[in-house]
Amino acid sequence: MRIKSPRPFPKSPLKSFPKSAELLHQLQSGDTLSIRRSILLVVLLSLPTIAAQLSYIIMQYIDAAMVGHLSTTASASIGLISPVTWLFNGLCTALTAGFAVQMAQRFGSRDQKAARSIMKQGLIVGLLFSGVLAIITVALAFVLPTWLGGAPDVRAGSTAYLAIFGVSLFALQMTSMGSSMVQSSGNMKLPSLVSIIMCICDVFFNSLLIFPPTTYSVLGLFSMAWPGANLGVAGASLGTALAEAVGAGIYLWFMLVHSTVLRRRRGEHLRFSRIIVMTAVKISTPVAIENAVTNSAQVVSTRIISPLGTTAIAANAFAVTAESICYQPGFGIGSAATTIVGQSVGAKQKRMARRFVWLSIALGMATMTTAGILMFIFAPQMISMLSPDPVIQDMGGAALRIGAIAEPFFAASIVASAALRGAGDTLASSIFTAGTIWAIRVPLSIIFCPFMGINGYWLASVIQWWVCGALFLWRVKSEVWLKRLDTPRGLKK
Repeated sequence: MRIKSPRPFPKSPLKSFPKSAELLHQLQSGDTLSIRRSILLVVLLSLPTIAAQLSYIIMQYIDAAMVGHLSTTASASIGLISPVTWLFNGLCTALTAGFAVQMAQRFGSRDQKAARSIMKQGLIVGLLFSGVLAIITVALAFVLPTWLGGAPDVRAGSTAYLAIFGVSLFALQMTSMGSSMVQSSGNMKLPSLVSIIMCICDVFFNSLLIFPPTTYSVLGLFSMAWPGANLGVAGASLGTALAEAVGAGIYLWFMLVHSTVLRRRRGEHLRFSRIIVMTAVKISTPVAIENAVTNSAQVVSTRIISPLGTTAIAANAFAVTAESICYQPGFGIGSAATTIVGQSVGAKQKRMARRFVWLSIALGMATMTTAGILMFIFAPQMISMLSPDPVIQDMGGAALRIGAIAEPFFAASIVASAALRGAGDTLASSIFTAGTIWAIRVPLSIIFCPFMGINGYWLASVIQWWVCGALFLWRVKSEVWLKRLDTPRGLKK
């Protein structure tokens, strides 16, 4: 009787599971990925970025919760000036896009040397740009809180917070560039890790800087003295600035020293290329205008909300922070879409670029719609974690439920804009976002807020995002951006 040899154990499915680097290599090589592998690539690149975005939002959530337990005035101090910090943060992000998109396209065409040259030029330009922004921000810190209509007891905290934020813009710019440039090479894991480290550092620094010295009881077994600088609102800004500095240091070390793809090679000298810098300007300018116009509208909206009182300012700021948990996954998927579409363009794969845009939008809308449903259900609990004030909880929870209605179209706007940016199509998307905010949100806020309070502002925002999302979906479907890919910008040597 013949004895059959035992069958070998099957290979673990995890070992045969394709990694994002393998799929990107196939894309760069000109291979057409199947639908399954295309979806897999979008998911693999999105998950680490979503984790990074969520950890950053948790950091903001912790900041808001810590300050929220100081006083309503302290919360209003940050809420009053938040749109201004978003404005300058957006300008830093816009400059990052100009160089990161070019890097993604160069990696797509497998020209790593050119990608490293773009990286070094971008870091130098970012250093100079953030220095100019820092000077402007610190100067504005002493006049904007008054112009925005903040109460006298709110202005001092706003000035301190904005001045410290301005000084930290160098670290913020380097963190932004480091995250996007590393992602453009296909590495999505490091940004996730750095964001988690920054989140931990932010909690640690805030606990030292915001509150006075205190003693904690651990399980009733022993007591532990914890030092504190008792800086209040200024401590929250300084703690975040120090966390950003830690992130910037890690990114610079990784890119310039450690990364086998990005670090400096012998014989590769820094030479500024007029074509690269001008291409960065062409890509960044529409994004910068979009951010400037959009966040200027946010500043004006704050001016509209200010007459409603300190409690309304604080409730609106908490609602914005809570909503960010829903929309930051969209930005994470959008970052992945910028990388994938940019590399598809570099590889001259128009069909794959089209597919990845739609897959990214679908994933973003599904994710944010689900998050919006959960936000609608748990809105009161989300606000209660940020403030113990029952009035703020009621106002913020109602506003948050109105905002939840916008999440599907908000997702379409976020992801489509980022995906089109990877293709170099930035002007139309900038017009859509900035145009709808000024043409719809601001006028409707002026009309609604006197009668509906902050709910009027949130209803105006919902209407604006519905229109904006529809415009983005129309733009993607028209494929005007796709017809321009025969001669993509930024690929000339």
